[in-house]
Amino acid sequence: MSLDRICRLLGVSRQAYYQNGWFEEKVTAGQAMVLEQVRQIRSTHPSIGTKKLYVMLQPLLQEHHIKMGRDALFDLLSAHQMLVRRRKRRVYTTQSNHWFKKYPNLIEQMELIRPNQLWVADITYYKIPQGYIYINLITDAYSKKILGYHAADNLEAGNNVKSLEMALATLSSAPSDFFLIHHSDRGLQYCSKEYVRLLQAHKITISMTEDGNPLKNAIAERINGIIKHEYLKYYSIRNRADAMLALSEAVLLYNQERPHWSCNLLTPETIHKEKMAAKKLWKNYYKAKGTKIREKSF
Repeated sequence: MSLDRICRLLGVSRQAYYQNGWFEEKVTAGQAMVLEQVRQIRSTHPSIGTKKLYVMLQPLLQEHHIKMGRDALFDLLSAHQMLVRRRKRRVYTTQSNHWFKKYPNLIEQMELIRPNQLWVADITYYKIPQGYIYINLITDAYSKKILGYHAADNLEAGNNVKSLEMALATLSSAPSDFFLIHHSDRGLQYCSKEYVRLLQAHKITISMTEDGNPLKNAIAERINGIIKHEYLKYYSIRNRADAMLALSEAVLLYNQERPHWSCNLLTPETIHKEKMAAKKLWKNYYKAKGTKIREKSF
């Protein structure tokens, strides 16, 4: 990296750079390299936090023998106004006042031990200038990999069927060869005849939340938030076609590049493909009634 580029990254003149002395000069050069790498990572993962950045920076730090701990990285990013500020907000999209059959919750006290043991599904909305886009995702609860997705300008049940068909296409063998549960809220889309028949045709057991409590489908809720607030908000989305293109790219980046705490800071794709043991960062995510759920960061 040239000295002029280092000075531009740090916002200082060449004279100020040299006035720090030789040792401080080396430290500053290392910081400049880190800042440049962070900007490159943030070009595709704009909202990724500092803890995950620290993991993704390890190859650079080791290659160039840069001594920087996680706290030092926090301080460096803070000094350059590069820390991520998160905002939490929720809008309910569940339409549970319908006459279709509602299924019981089968996942309380469930321990996740492998991919394709439990799929979680949910719908979220995304605001565009002309209204809303509705995004539905199906995620593997063990690996956190998004297996199926679709973006639509309405809440018709057929849109969710498209996500389910995409998820089913990822299976290398029939679910009858292993036990697979599909868990969702009791919304009209998931209770519709077409959706239920497709699950039953593939021998997938159906589980549903008992109420509108988002903690009853917490993994799905969390993945919704990641896709919306870490990826989609940085795209220019004007219509459904734009949304589908952005969603496809966001899912690819999320699955293949974004590390997860609950995946030993590996990517969902790695955990799902290699069937590696994911570190258990909570005692039991799906607690029984009356017990408090202890949630950890993803």
